[in-house]
Amino acid sequence: MKERILTSLLTVFVITGLQAQSVSPVPKLVVGLTIDQLRTDYIEAFSAMYGERGFKRLMKEGRVYFNAEYDFINVDRSSAMAAIYTGTTPYQNGVVGNRWMDRSSLCVVKSVDDKDFMGIYTSESTSPKNLLVSTVSDELMVATQGTAEVYSIAPTREMAVLAAGHAAKGAFWLNETTGKWCGSTYYGNFPQWVTTYNDREAIDFRIDNLVWQPYLPVNSYQYITSDAKQLTFKHDFTDERSDKYRKFKTSPYVNDEVNRLVNACLENTSIGKDGVPDLLTLSYYAGNYDHRPNTELPLEIQDMYVRLDNSIGDLLELIDRKIGLSNTLFFITSTGYSDSDPVDAPQYRIPGGEFHIDRCAALLNMYLMAIYGPGQYVETYYDQQLYFNHKLIEEKKMDLTEVMNRASDFIVQMSGVRSAYSSQRLLLGSWTPRIDKIRNSFTPTCSGDIYVEVMPGWSVVNPYSKTVKVVREAYASVPLAFIGCNIKPEIIYTPVKVATVAPTVTHFMRIRAPNAASTSPLTGIRK
Repeated sequence: MKERILTSLLTVFVITGLQAQSVSPVPKLVVGLTIDQLRTDYIEAFSAMYGERGFKRLMKEGRVYFNAEYDFINVDRSSAMAAIYTGTTPYQNGVVGNRWMDRSSLCVVKSVDDKDFMGIYTSESTSPKNLLVSTVSDELMVATQGTAEVYSIAPTREMAVLAAGHAAKGAFWLNETTGKWCGSTYYGNFPQWVTTYNDREAIDFRIDNLVWQPYLPVNSYQYITSDAKQLTFKHDFTDERSDKYRKFKTSPYVNDEVNRLVNACLENTSIGKDGVPDLLTLSYYAGNYDHRPNTELPLEIQDMYVRLDNSIGDLLELIDRKIGLSNTLFFITSTGYSDSDPVDAPQYRIPGGEFHIDRCAALLNMYLMAIYGPGQYVETYYDQQLYFNHKLIEEKKMDLTEVMNRASDFIVQMSGVRSAYSSQRLLLGSWTPRIDKIRNSFTPTCSGDIYVEVMPGWSVVNPYSKTVKVVREAYASVPLAFIGCNIKPEIIYTPVKVATVAPTVTHFMRIRAPNAASTSPLTGIRK
């Protein structure tokens, strides 16, 4: 009898305890802000110049991870956006970069090119067809049977489309020729509210009167040492070569332009205003003007962060005013890369040199001809990858594994080469942390048979664009911040993976994680 009474009491306590626990509500709106080239070290370095509404508000009210990490190499805009919203790496999601070599056509393609869909307010034909897995936006649309409002707004096409995924209701980016917000027929009818904005408020009506000058007194900008004797700066956007919109997109004013379209979206749609969770994916820019080195334009990069601080503050206040920050899960992160630094001056005597992938391919082909006879064994090359002629190798009844091993052994003897990884070694070889990161960047449809790893300090010369990229493997910290929706404020320096963003966000919305997101969500981040 006593045991029955005790059991009944325990049952009552358990049920009462469960009822007393408050279940956190699903956010009405999730806002994801990805800032191109945002750096944790610069956020900290320039903090004395910030107001109280942007970064400092994030530090006080948000959960901020100072060291988020990408699990693959050669991160850029496209691969970063795909990784954030799919919760996985290029090996799974298929997006290895802004451009890659298509093995079937031996042509360089862009990440979101698709000739089957017309551009709207643009001549660019666009879709997310190269994104091979689902995204946060896709899963939200499936979970709500298509009733969720899901839009993506970004300065660049890649960032807008890869964040929007396959099922969003719209992805919008700035046309570099006209300054209009544009889109793709892939996402259906172009919203009238964007057309109205283009007709009445687009940047082309205002750009000739815009001038970028220091926001603060010039003596406030003392945080980057440089040989450049820069006293001040002044940039307008009246370029006669029709280049003004491209340069505008590398100024802090582009972030304010994103905010203006966000305001139009909040005014003219039902986003965040009903019981169905909605998603708004946004992108800003935090690199230097016209993609110039920070050592060349040290004042501009500091002013960029000062104005970025204001833009973030404006966005937080806009969302708070229209939707309520308590009803919104807001997260901010970075694309995790920066434009390449120039080659260090000779007087510093830092070891380096130039690596030319086209010369590497020519030498390798001569070597293979000496062993196997005449033939074009190296079919093409791109970036730091070599592509073999599989048909020729098969016709000659050669062993592809043997060819790749011989090629790797030959390439590592070249100046500036640290290692050469065959596709077989990446997929079937023994595991190491370095091989894992390289493998995560590998996709069979577009990756080469050999990846050439170049020594840090060396310059990789791109034979297509004639650009030079200096190899740097120094640790680059990426910020990740959450605010709103009952988030527990805390600053955390322990590294976390960017792959956690997608499962964490979907966990908040109580929907499935993207279908290739195998990382567990962040825990303990709610009050």
